[in-house]
Parts: sequence; structure tokens; C-alpha cells
Amino acid sequence: MAAYLIRRLLLMIPTLIGITFLVFMLIALSPGGIGAAQRFAGGSGQSGVDARAQQAYLEDRYGLDDPAVVQYVRWLGRISPLKFGTRDQRDPAGTIIRSPKPLKPIAMLGELWGTEDDLTAPGEVEPETLSDDSAVNNATYRKASGAYLLARLDYIAAQTNLRLALSTWGTAQGIRGVLNNKSKLNESKLRGLHIVEDGPVPQAVQDKGLDAASTYRDAQEAVIQAYERAITSYNTAQVQRDHLANVYAAKPYPQVGWSIIPGVLSLGPPDFGTSSSRSQPVLALIKTALPVTVLLNLIAIPIIYLIAIPSGILAATRAGTWFDVASGAMYVALWSIPVVWAGTLMIGFVANERSGLGWFYVAGLNSPEADGFAYLPSWPNGDFHRGFMLDTLLHLCLPVSCLVYAGFAVLSKQTRAAMLDNFSADYVRTAKAKGVADRVVVMRHVFRNSLLPVITIFAAVFPAMLAGSVVVEKIFTIPGMGKLVLDAINLRDRELLLANTLMIAGVNLLALLLADILYALADPRVTYD
Repeated sequence: MAAYLIRRLLLMIPTLIGITFLVFMLIALSPGGIGAAQRFAGGSGQSGVDARAQQAYLEDRYGLDDPAVVQYVRWLGRISPLKFGTRDQRDPAGTIIRSPKPLKPIAMLGELWGTEDDLTAPGEVEPETLSDDSAVNNATYRKASGAYLLARLDYIAAQTNLRLALSTWGTAQGIRGVLNNKSKLNESKLRGLHIVEDGPVPQAVQDKGLDAASTYRDAQEAVIQAYERAITSYNTAQVQRDHLANVYAAKPYPQVGWSIIPGVLSLGPPDFGTSSSRSQPVLALIKTALPVTVLLNLIAIPIIYLIAIPSGILAATRAGTWFDVASGAMYVALWSIPVVWAGTLMIGFVANERSGLGWFYVAGLNSPEADGFAYLPSWPNGDFHRGFMLDTLLHLCLPVSCLVYAGFAVLSKQTRAAMLDNFSADYVRTAKAKGVADRVVVMRHVFRNSLLPVITIFAAVFPAMLAGSVVVEKIFTIPGMGKLVLDAINLRDRELLLANTLMIAGVNLLALLLADILYALADPRVTYD
């Protein structure tokens, strides 16, 4: 059994990699690509150079200009427990802080204009002296990070302006396609050219007339100015980056994980990144939503099993009677009712105070004023006050009802079918011939040997505790995992969607492994040696 468990656990790793890779590629192929949410949150409604600069900044910050496979490998490295390089740090908000990225070089500097000697070289990292007060250190890092962010954004805007100027300059010479459809510079179109200040106009341009020559000179002057601005902004950003790197090296925040080889290899918790649609750490969002869904399912799943299994046993022992027919028809009828329709009817006729009974509440898990309630119901001054616990239960009644009613049919029918198969087995006839009581035959022999289908269903139901019910949580405005997944899909939030995919896939694989273990416990004939 131990070897089987280890083999199954190891096989989960490539399975999870395959699932997350498939989802990542689907996001990459969707309209807008991987960075759709980042561009939307960053202000894609701008126009002109500002919009191009904003898009270039987002691509630089999130690595969206790299190939999708490279981005996936980078994400995989973040969530891996094995970390390479210096250990990351975690700020008070729970966000993982890393050493600042190096600046990208200026496009074709040294080929078209200027030399690399015009640029400020990266400085040596020298940790700065920080205070013993963590709040002061946090403010110091935030100030350095903010200054570098502004300088980096200015440099990226200058790079964008340079690409546009080079495109105009190339067009003035009759060169098409300097920029591709993603506004990236096609350097091969400009190879072999060189800009000379106040240099002669190419003969091919002169042959087109004075207007073409004037346009060429203006475009060349714009390129020279764009290069000078890019060099200036690069040098400013490099100085700010060196300062930020020195502050980071002083460790203003606690380091994450444990070193194996200092500065080379370490063990650390997975970093799911920051949600681009909510600007919060993904792990914090999951920690907030997961208990809500677990609460719903910890109530719903036992109700399903406590009702469906006994009724399935009773229907099997009384096959063909009115109870078997009535319970089967009722469960199938309930299973046929769409959850959306059932939830809407419950809201309209049971919860609505104007047109219905007004017995329950339909939004969230608590009333807005519930924080001020006493925990248990009370009667202050002779008036009944429901308290926090009863208020929560009144909010949970309708969502839990929508979760449980459709589960009765499948589990009850599976239990009934499995028991009817075992009733005709030889060991049951032998037990009855020996005079074993009917109750013992049913519970100890027939039911135990009918557990395998029930365990199979449990392996499918168990992952719902993490995935949540998208429909139910959406109808009743419950901030659980189902609603979180739906929001991630609608907003195309890459980090949030991938984290949810990984966790849901992991729980499904663990549920299947748990089902295999339960098979062996329920039936001694099942072994994995």
C-alpha cells in the first residue's frame, strides 16, 4: 500500500502540470490573451502614445511580452516549493517581494544612434542601513519602490515613443512593417541603417521631392530626440533601481522559506501572485472564500448522505412496494428541477416579504447589522432577537436546500441498485439459510459490499467542497469559491484562475486517491500490493 500511495502522489505532479498548462494555453488563445485583465485594469481605454506606453509597462511588469510557454514556466517556478536564487520577502499585506528586475536595453542603441557608453552601468549591490522599526523599513522600501516605479514607467514610455519615431522614420524612407501588429519593433527592417545628425537625405528620398525630404528630416530629428529622452530616462531609472536593490538587500521584510544552499537554493511556500482584478494576494482571496464554501458543503453533504443512503437501503429491502416507487419518483423529480429555477422560486415565494412568506434571507451569509448581534437568540425587554447564529442559519437554509435536493436521486438510486445486486449473491442466501437475522444480513453483509459505488460518488462530491457551487453562490450572492472562480473567468484574471485550477485539480486527485484507500478498507479483496 505504501509503494502504491507514493507512486500515486508522484504521478499527481505531472498531472497537475498538464492541467494547469492546458488552462494557461486556453487563456493565451482567448480574445485579449493572457494579459487581458491587466490591460483592462491598467486603463486600456486610453488612446495614442499613452495607451501604448501603458500596455508596454504592463507587458514589462508582468512579462506579457514573453512567449506564453516562458510565462507558464515562470509561473510554475513561483508556485514550486523549490526556489532558485535569493530568498523572497513578504510584506505586511502578504505580498511576495522580489529583487527588482533589470532594465531592458534601448532598442538598437549603438546601431542606429549613440553608443552603450551613454548608459549608466548597473551598480554593485550594497545593503543600506535600515531601522529596527519594521514600520519605518516598510515606508523606506515603499518610497524606493515608488520612485523606481515612476522612473521605470517614464523609461518605458520613452521606449514606446522611440519605437513610434523609428516607425515614422522608416516609413519616410519607404520601409514598411517597422512595427508589427503588436506594436513591437521589427529590427531586421532597420539593419544596416545609421542616423547621422544633420546628415544628407538619402537619394531615394530626394527623388520623391522636397516634401518627402522635409518629412525625412523631421522624422530623423524626432528619432534623435527620442533616443536622447530614452537614454536620459534609462539612466534615471537605473539609479532608482540600484537604490531599490540596495534597500531590498538590507531585508526590510521577513524572508520566506528556508535556505538549502544560501543564495542559490531554498524551500518556500507557493506564491500564487496578486490578483490583477482585485489588487490583493490570490492566497488571501482564497483564504477568505474557502471557509464559506466549506461551511456550505459541510452542512449539505451530511444531509445528502443521511437522507439518501437510508432511503436507498429501505427502497432496496422493499423493492417494488409503494415506498420504493414513491421515493424513486420523488427523487427523480427533484433531480430534474434546474437549480437556477429552484433558487429563483425560493427567493420569490419563500424569502420575499412582499410577494412571499419572508421566512429567510437571500443575500450573503449574514445581515449587514449582524456584527452587533449577540451570538445566541435572546429576549431583551421581552422582544425576541434572533442573534448571530440564528441569523446565519436563516441565510444558509435556501442555499443549502439548493445544494442538497439534486443529490438525493443519484446517491439513493446507486445505493438501491448496488444492494439489489448483492441481495442475489450466494453469500446472502447462505447467511439467510444459517438463520442470520435480516437486519444483520442487510447492514453487515449486503450494505458493506455495496459501499464501492457510494465511495465512488463520494470521490466526486468531495471536491465540491473546494470548487463550490457556482450557480448557488451566484444566485444567493455568497462570497465563496464558486463565485471567486466565476469572477476570475469573467475578468480573465490569470493569477486567480490558475490558482483555483491548481487547487481544484489537486483536491480532485486527492479525492480519487482517498476513494482507492476506502475501497481497500471496505472490501478486503481490493489490494494494491
